[in-house]
Amino acid sequence: MTLRRTRVRVRYAETDRMGVVYYANYFVWFEVGRTDWLRQTGWTYREMERDGVSLPVIEAQCEYRQPARYDDEIEIVTGGTLVTPVRVRFDYALSRAGDDTAIAGGHTVHAAVDADGRPCRLPDRVREMFP
Repeated sequence: MTLRRTRVRVRYAETDRMGVVYYANYFVWFEVGRTDWLRQTGWTYREMERDGVSLPVIEAQCEYRQPARYDDEIEIVTGGTLVTPVRVRFDYALSRAGDDTAIAGGHTVHAAVDADGRPCRLPDRVREMFP
């Protein structure tokens, strides 16, 4: 699996009253990792949509291990796997940069759909990006 790394810094707006990152923000960071993975591997969401393919999330899972807090720098390690010619899975590992504390991990599964929302095969060039 090809792994790509992305960093984000926790913004104040991403935390709750206790100063801990609100749980839904991890899924936003998964998206940041996924879009960067696609871009670094050679296919951006913009190109994908221009080519008439979208990747809606059909499954999402996150396991929270340690809290992230305001101003922490978070490293997102993302890997992608072709599940079928019409489905892909992305795996994520989030850690605090500097001390490598595991913050969270999870995955998302995406179905390829055409402009009408019908399942479609991923283009050959995209399937080749995944092991």
